[in-house]
Amino acid sequence: MYSNSRFLLTAGLLALGFAAQAQAVADYPIRPVPFTQVKLADNFWLPRLKTNTDVTIPASFQRCEATNRVKNFEMAAAKSGKFATTFPFDDTDIYKTIEGAAYSLSLYPDEHLKEYVDALIAKVAAAQEPDGYLYTARTIDPAHPHSWAGSARWEKERELSHELYNSGHLYEAAVAHYQATGQKNLLDIALKNADLVCATFGPGKRAVAPGHEIVEMGLVKLYRVTGQPKYLQTAKFFIDQRGQYKGYDAKSTDGWRNGQYWQDDKPVVDQKEAEGHAVRAEYLYSAMADVAALTGDKPLLAAVDTIWQNMVSKKFYVTGGTGAVPGGERFGANYELPNTTAYNETCASVADVYWNQRMFQLHGEAKYADILEKVLYNGLISGVGLDGKSFFYSNAMQVKNSASFPQTEPARAGWFDCSCCPTNLARLFPALPGYIYGQHDKDVYVNLFVSGTADLQVNKQPVQLVQQNNYPWDGGLKFTVNPARTTDFNLLVRIPGWARGEAMPSSLYTFATPSAEKVSIKINGKTTPYTLRNGYAVLARQWRKGDVVDVTLPMEVRRVVADARVQDDLGKVALQRGPLMYCAEWTDNQGRASNLLVPASATFISAFRPDLLNGVTTLTATVPAVRVDEAAGTIQTVPQTLTAIPYYAWANRGKGEMTVWFPAKVVDVDVVTRPAVQQEEKK
Repeated sequence: MYSNSRFLLTAGLLALGFAAQAQAVADYPIRPVPFTQVKLADNFWLPRLKTNTDVTIPASFQRCEATNRVKNFEMAAAKSGKFATTFPFDDTDIYKTIEGAAYSLSLYPDEHLKEYVDALIAKVAAAQEPDGYLYTARTIDPAHPHSWAGSARWEKERELSHELYNSGHLYEAAVAHYQATGQKNLLDIALKNADLVCATFGPGKRAVAPGHEIVEMGLVKLYRVTGQPKYLQTAKFFIDQRGQYKGYDAKSTDGWRNGQYWQDDKPVVDQKEAEGHAVRAEYLYSAMADVAALTGDKPLLAAVDTIWQNMVSKKFYVTGGTGAVPGGERFGANYELPNTTAYNETCASVADVYWNQRMFQLHGEAKYADILEKVLYNGLISGVGLDGKSFFYSNAMQVKNSASFPQTEPARAGWFDCSCCPTNLARLFPALPGYIYGQHDKDVYVNLFVSGTADLQVNKQPVQLVQQNNYPWDGGLKFTVNPARTTDFNLLVRIPGWARGEAMPSSLYTFATPSAEKVSIKINGKTTPYTLRNGYAVLARQWRKGDVVDVTLPMEVRRVVADARVQDDLGKVALQRGPLMYCAEWTDNQGRASNLLVPASATFISAFRPDLLNGVTTLTATVPAVRVDEAAGTIQTVPQTLTAIPYYAWANRGKGEMTVWFPAKVVDVDVVTRPAVQQEEKK
């Protein structure tokens, strides 16, 4: 492995000649400000990115070595041995960790990390077959491929092989590595593989709807880098193949037999709901947005808009999680959002970030950044422990242990046989700087409130934008604008939905009571009226060096209630402060969490605790707690202090009860006799 000694990364970014070719005729109206132009100085995110660099990425590479993922490439190069891991998509864990390392090199240059990544890329190159095919589960021993792979190339791509899934992650890693380092060694491998894919699939050639989407997103990225139309055309071809397969039983209500699991039951332009395996779905929807933007395909755009609205209105957890049903890791029916069995795969949160970033770029509406923020600060970072090397594959909404509801408490794990989630986080964290700002002509969008410096070009003039805040703990945001010379442009600062009285950009979740608190904006110390456009405060002026914008967002504790059709949340409230959702965990609440009530009369106090969970703001209130006197055979409520912590920080202090939703009052009691439970246990 490598040490963490530093070096100066001097490679010119995008300096190898491709970038000039890659301008599309049509594209997203809004472009993100590249991660290479944004430097963080943030108390919330920067330590997480540092932990990702110092802990998560090295641990991921070490585990790829220890679990023989790297060995698979070595054996493929030698054309000798036996595939040594569990799944044919295990190759992607190496690609995703390389992608994360590439982004990380931009933040924290490290000569030894660079050398290690280059050595790993060399092993990937050696495993690639002469025509570009790259899939260790077959190449090691073509006569005896992985049981999911089929006897010939691409034979089981629709269902099991993940050959194109592997390719997609290769392409994503290659473009990130190229953009961050200026090197072509991984990009050349990806282009060689993509040329084979384009030569194999397309009109008059082989047709398939990829079983696990992401190749579509990867091909679009290659198109952007090279400008070669065949990559975009093949991405669109794969999308258009959905709903064309005649082997499914269209009348079946089983998602496997009718193709819903793969989002393949009908053409994508006819799909109206988020369906099937959540990660696959959100990768598909991201690619649909890409292709719609680049081709001007209006039916495709209408479809992805409709699907997004369905998800945020009917299939979205209050913490930002998606994919409610464990069986198939999939979306459930409308309003099917159970708490005790919630799945919420971490990878689905990663995919949701990708999708909502693209939706923002399409439409320039703050609601997409609102969802992106909710996912980032809640359901996504809950997937990794504060140590940076323990993870959740699924993210629970409630853990309840009692005689009436025995349940094994979840614990974070260092690795999984299917370790897509840890490596997905490793690549997303260091890419965060690229999600903070967007730009369209004279409009500069601020989507995320993360301290740091961004270097932009507005009206062909250099403009530096500096953010300073203590978000998400404090609602005070400071922006210093430093143009090279006086420049006219619009600074669009997102006013989060939660600061405008909107818990969600739908009626799925609402605040229980209205608030009188208002957002205030000052420029150079003077209160400034502003217009609101699509959720953004539009600050239009001739900006001069040193102009300061101060935005104050109200940081009240708000009660959130769910649509009455969400059965598990009837009569319950969730707690929100700023962008953060809160939960009660056993260790702060006398060993229980499921016995706590939050009536309308409860008053919460917020306090920052630097000593707790790497520093968090807690919420405390005196509330009724249900107590059972077993000897007397009585049930009563007694006053107790409820302490709530940010949801993302749970399960870092051992196993026990946790809940996000709190009953407002006792409406029913489960009665279970202990002898019956004991007898059951004896069996």
